Amino acid sequence: RSPGVLWIKAAVVYLVMGVGLGIYMGASGDHVMVPVHAHFNLLGWASLALVGLIYHQFPAAGSSRLATVQFWLHNVGLLAAMALLVSALRGNTGLDPFLGLASVIIGSAIVLFAINVFQRVR
Repeated sequence: RSPGVLWIKAAVVYLVMGVGLGIYMGASGDHVMVPVHAHFNLLGWASLALVGLIYHQFPAAGSSRLATVQFWLHNVGLLAAMALLVSALRGNTGLDPFLGLASVIIGSAIVLFAINVFQRVR
């Protein structure tokens, strides 16, 4: 199985979540969660789908230990960040430092992706 498959399947889960949230917002008329919707679609669906396609095309990069660490950092960070962003958008700003930490975790995963691409994509 291609190392990109897991990434693509995770991306599809985020697509369903992002579109589902968009449908909910449209039906309810409550658009407070637009940033969550946008992040699920960009950092979840679009980013992970592209990473998956790259790792499918370049399996040496996708099957590296770095890619595994990147996968878990990205997904744990994104889910945590979105839960914390929902809380912040509902007025609970006391958790903002944790939202910042989750964002740094996602950023770290992106940096690992860049390192992996420059080291292994030929």
